[in-house]
Amino acid sequence: MTYILGGWQSDFSENWARGDEDMAAAFGRTLHSGLAATQLDADEIEVGHVGNFVGELFAGQGLMGGLFAQVDPALNGVPTSRHEAACASGSVAIMAAMADLESGRYDLACVLGLELMRNVPGLTAAQHLGAAAWAGHELGDATYVWPRAFSNLTDEYDRRYGIDPRHLWRIAEINFANARSNPNAQTRGWQFGPESFTADDQANPVVEGRIRKTDCGQVTDGASVIFLASPKRAAEYAAKRGIAVDQLSRITGWGHRSAPISYATKIADSAAESHVFPQVKHTVDQARARAGLALDAIDAFEVHDCFTTTEYMAIDHLGLTAPGEAWKAIESGAIERGGATPVNPSGGLIGCGHPVGATGIRMALDAHKQVTGTAGDYQVEGARALQTLNIGGSTTTTVSLIVERG
Repeated sequence: MTYILGGWQSDFSENWARGDEDMAAAFGRTLHSGLAATQLDADEIEVGHVGNFVGELFAGQGLMGGLFAQVDPALNGVPTSRHEAACASGSVAIMAAMADLESGRYDLACVLGLELMRNVPGLTAAQHLGAAAWAGHELGDATYVWPRAFSNLTDEYDRRYGIDPRHLWRIAEINFANARSNPNAQTRGWQFGPESFTADDQANPVVEGRIRKTDCGQVTDGASVIFLASPKRAAEYAAKRGIAVDQLSRITGWGHRSAPISYATKIADSAAESHVFPQVKHTVDQARARAGLALDAIDAFEVHDCFTTTEYMAIDHLGLTAPGEAWKAIESGAIERGGATPVNPSGGLIGCGHPVGATGIRMALDAHKQVTGTAGDYQVEGARALQTLNIGGSTTTTVSLIVERG
């Protein structure tokens, strides 16, 4: 069992290049802000893990584990590593840190994810992010690789079940609305008109295929950090601060599965399956089984909505509806913050932002905030158990965590 002691998230509306902040400076600010937020000292960290996808392409920076000791001399000699799984990089870093703690090697781990992506033109950013597709084998005719891939997923849902784009636009509208309550959300101050969630080509232009502007998650500079502890270390931490250990949160279940890198192979493999992405469904089920929780025990969800179609897929793969019937949860209001099964109360990737390597860590931090009642204006009332769903590529890597209080 792994405890979350707390963490910190940068303001996802920041543009680091405009502020003359490079990867190392952002790393140091994130680390030290996280330590202050959790009342920890750097010399208490026993192992460090970094989540990052494409630092080499956007910033020419690799070997990011070395940034721990670079930004704080107390960490010179601490073992570190960097983890890459496209948009699931942060969650894979969490998985590695959990394994370290559960093996007994260490008792306190720092997991930090970050991405610098707003320092290049949009088309260049899209090309860099396309590295998570099967290079030279798929989506080569697309100007924007990932909007095309998830436009193809919209087509697949339409072919199998039928799909109404108004339900996708409603997902975007909900997530942008949730983001207004999140003080760290990239889009919290954005304004939308009545045509922004329609097929109006002026207010909501096409990006690729069936994907329009408000269907898209954001290109974001940002970082998140969490501190994970063994039960022994969590008990010591709680005692030192005069709180009960059950006031902390725990990762009680996890799922982690991979599929072929090719989107077309995934779709062909699932032709006879009830769900479009069986490995996503298996990951969700794995996490709940390990936690010993049924769906009705989960109070809210932080899921991967790199595009509205991705959240539409997540809704039925989480079991909130039958396959192809995510529209029912949208029309009923179940996925809204005050609904029966809130999805992305933070605003998700569409509303909060998507600094790729930080996203899985941000999800875990938001889950921690929700179950400890510290999410502020976007708190889900009475939340005690959350499930995250973080995917890399076209669901090539999928990670799901169950976070509970006490």
